[in-house]
Amino acid sequence: MSKETIETLVSELVHEEDWRRMRATAACVAGGPRAVHALIEALRSGSPELKREAAAMLARLKDPQAGVALVGLLQDEDDAVRKAGAAALEQMAGVLDMETAAALVALLPQMPDGDMRRLVTHLIGAIPTAVAPLCDMLKHPDPEAQVTAATMLDQLLDPRSVDAFIDAMGQPAVRDIAVGTLKKLQAIRERIDAAFNELRNVEGASEREEARMATVIDLLGIGRPSVEILIEYLEDEDWLVREAAADLLGKIADVRAVEPLMKRLARDKDTGVKELAIKALGLIGDARPTPLYLEAIPIRPLRVYAMEALAKIKDVEVLRPHKDLFDRLRTDRDGLVAYNAGLIADKLEALSAVQMTGQEGNPSP
Repeated sequence: MSKETIETLVSELVHEEDWRRMRATAACVAGGPRAVHALIEALRSGSPELKREAAAMLARLKDPQAGVALVGLLQDEDDAVRKAGAAALEQMAGVLDMETAAALVALLPQMPDGDMRRLVTHLIGAIPTAVAPLCDMLKHPDPEAQVTAATMLDQLLDPRSVDAFIDAMGQPAVRDIAVGTLKKLQAIRERIDAAFNELRNVEGASEREEARMATVIDLLGIGRPSVEILIEYLEDEDWLVREAAADLLGKIADVRAVEPLMKRLARDKDTGVKELAIKALGLIGDARPTPLYLEAIPIRPLRVYAMEALAKIKDVEVLRPHKDLFDRLRTDRDGLVAYNAGLIADKLEALSAVQMTGQEGNPSP
């Protein structure tokens, strides 16, 4: 067994020998918080090549502790390092914390017009936790910073910014933007409320299902600005409205919906809502619902959807403890269950092969 420290192994992510790079990769995947800390240090003090590899590895591990350090890469002198940092932040958008979002928002006024400013703007729009720092930035003493924040919030059209825009109405630099954004947000709210009110009034099983699908088609074009409102409607008393909200959230595939959809899957008394929740979670591809998917496999109306969702999880590593289960399900009588179990088992076998190759490499100089 190797006696190298995790710091040494991290440095070997860019080693010229394949087996050393693979061993380093395996060590990072299995290394937990110590590996994350070593990778963050590599972002700060490593060579450009190591910074790029460390950023890619942190994106794979998806530990939010790395967020601020990755934001720091956006100011690196090496263009490839900046792009690696941006790519990692985009891949981790759903798990990045408020501190990371605040660091990214604080960076925006320092960026001159050009590709990097557009990139930072794109990243802020992709990170759900960026809304609060942008709202705080509306209070900045510099009118240019206020306008920057207001413009970003106008693009995001997130209902969480309503109070901040109301407070900003007295600031001359952003008053017009605030008025326009509040009108747009009100129009979005009214359209969604009206659509769901109409849906509640439909009677008859077949008519209601048809109406649900029509409502989803009608509202889907709103996209991300509807997410926070749709999350509210997941708690509606009408099961058909909850189904429509879950369906829309899955098709929009915003990570803000993961935990509310998990709650529906775990607690809702309506099987149809559970089905739409599990389908929606599968489309998002987040690993957090894994235990709920596993619990749903024995439940006949949900088992196919559970297997499909498991097969779509992007972080395959979280499925490794359940490999025996997937191996058994490869011969399940339900063809779709067997097919998806085979997909998962094949991915796990491929991952194990890569890691074993790294661990079995000859450690001699």
